[in-house]
Amino acid sequence: MLALPLNSENLPYPDPIHPIIVHFVIAMVFFSFFCDVVGYFTHNLRLFEVSFWNMFVASGAIFLAVIFGQFEAGLAQVSKAAEPTLNFHTVMGWSLSVIVVGITAWRYVIRDRLRRGQRDRHSSKIPPAYLGVATFLICLVCLQVYLGSKLFWVYGFHVKPVVEAMKQGVL
Repeated sequence: MLALPLNSENLPYPDPIHPIIVHFVIAMVFFSFFCDVVGYFTHNLRLFEVSFWNMFVASGAIFLAVIFGQFEAGLAQVSKAAEPTLNFHTVMGWSLSVIVVGITAWRYVIRDRLRRGQRDRHSSKIPPAYLGVATFLICLVCLQVYLGSKLFWVYGFHVKPVVEAMKQGVL
């Protein structure tokens, strides 16, 4: 088996990729929610379209984020103290990927109805139930951000001094 050499951050490439993709997904989910809320109150159908496409792209990108997160977590030297947080963060990541895809599918149905309603002039709003579920999604994303931040800032995942201390047995 051919193994790639790991750098001082315990990665085979210069910087962690997971946080880059994750921040992209977080921004898209939050912006989608923002567009839906503003569109709900202003009846601006263009904001609903922006919201849908943000969720659509986030649905694909979240899987890349989870896959790189799994790969990079596998390369991290995990202390016993960090294991519960990492395990919960992992379960939440996979769960969020399924939830985001499910909400995007629901959003697609709403988008289709809004487009038909635009022709019929019957409906120009997102259902309040969708906004409630989207609000719950935002809460889950905030929890996941907290867990990821804790892994980096408290437990030092892929932080050079922490990686070196773990290799030397200091931590």
